Amino acid sequence: MASVDSNGSSVSGRLRSGDLLHAGLVVSLLLGVWSVGGLEVSTGKVSSIEAMNGSTVLLPCTYSSCIGIKNLYFNWHYYDNGTMLKLCEAVIPIEGVEPKVSVYHERVEFVGSSKTNNISILLWNITFEDEGEYICFARNPKEKNRNHSAVYTLIVVDQMKEVDNTLTVIIVSVLGGVIGLVIIIMVIKALVVHFLLKDDEKNKECLVSSSGNDNTENGLSGAKADNKGTPKA
Repeated sequence: MASVDSNGSSVSGRLRSGDLLHAGLVVSLLLGVWSVGGLEVSTGKVSSIEAMNGSTVLLPCTYSSCIGIKNLYFNWHYYDNGTMLKLCEAVIPIEGVEPKVSVYHERVEFVGSSKTNNISILLWNITFEDEGEYICFARNPKEKNRNHSAVYTLIVVDQMKEVDNTLTVIIVSVLGGVIGLVIIIMVIKALVVHFLLKDDEKNKECLVSSSGNDNTENGLSGAKADNKGTPKA
C-alpha cells in the first residue's frame, strides 16, 4: 500500500508540475500578446520643432492599440521648471466618437479626431516662455489601464536660421555639368559613327560600280577581238 501511495503522490506531483508549466506558458503568451498590441502614443518621427516667436505651432500626438480602446483617457502637460501644468484632457468613450475636451490654457486648441487616432493640439501666439517640453499622455482601461506618454520639445527663436545651400548648389552644378558633358560626348560619337557609316557605304558603291565598269570594258574588248579574228567568207 505504501508503494501505491508513493507512486500516486509522484504521479500527482508530476501532474501538478505539468499544470504549472502549462499555466506559465499561457500567462507568458497572454503577456506577450498584451505587450505587442499595447497602447502607444507618438509625436511622429521628429520629436522637436523650432518656431518663431509669435507664431502658431502644432504639437502632434497620435495613439494606437491593436486590441482597441474604451474610455481612453488622454491629456497634455507642459513641463515648467519642475512643475507639470495641465493644458487639456478628455476621454474617448469608443473608437470613432469625438471627445469632449477640457482646455485649461487660453492659447491651446484641440485639433485632433478619434476617427484618425489623433490627439494633437495647437498652441497660438507662442512666446519665449512657452519653450520647453510638452508631454502627451494616454491611458486605456481596456488594457488594464495600460498607459504611455511621448515628449515633444518646442524651441522658440527670434528668427529662423537661414539654411546654407552653397554646398548643395555646387554639387548640383557639378552633377549637371558632368551629365551635360556625357550627353555632348554621346551626341558627337553618334554623329561620327553616322558619317563613318555613310563614307563606308559610298566606298562600297564606288567599288561595286568600278568593278561593273571593268567587267563591261573587258566584255567589249573581248567581243572586238573575236570580231577581228573571224575570217571573211
